[in-house]
Amino acid sequence: MRIYTYYVDSRPLQVFNGWVKHQVELPPAYRELAHQLAQLGLVSQGSVFERAPGQQGSRYVWTRKVKAKTVAVALSEEQYHWLKQAVANQRKLNRIMAKMQKLSRKILFENVPGVVRRKRLTKRVLGLN
Repeated sequence: MRIYTYYVDSRPLQVFNGWVKHQVELPPAYRELAHQLAQLGLVSQGSVFERAPGQQGSRYVWTRKVKAKTVAVALSEEQYHWLKQAVANQRKLNRIMAKMQKLSRKILFENVPGVVRRKRLTKRVLGLN
């Protein structure tokens, strides 16, 4: 297995197809979010839960959606603890990605020339609220 290290702190905004004439430094907030992404461990969708002793069914269960149907998988105690952390990491990943997308749109609309508009684009339209 090979692990590749990529430094997210030093790269300016990528030039797409040579159309962008200037480069924009990524703000520290964006670089911090990218650093947080790099620190995440295993990720998994779904939910895990522990049933009370005496309840019917397996003690530890992982559920997720597959083609609009809920699938349940019985787990060992060790699998439960690993998957519990992976699910928490997935939720953290989703929060970080939402922040990165919002920052990306802000950077894009502040630094890349756009079309002439009669009215300014609102924060609501850009998803910056």
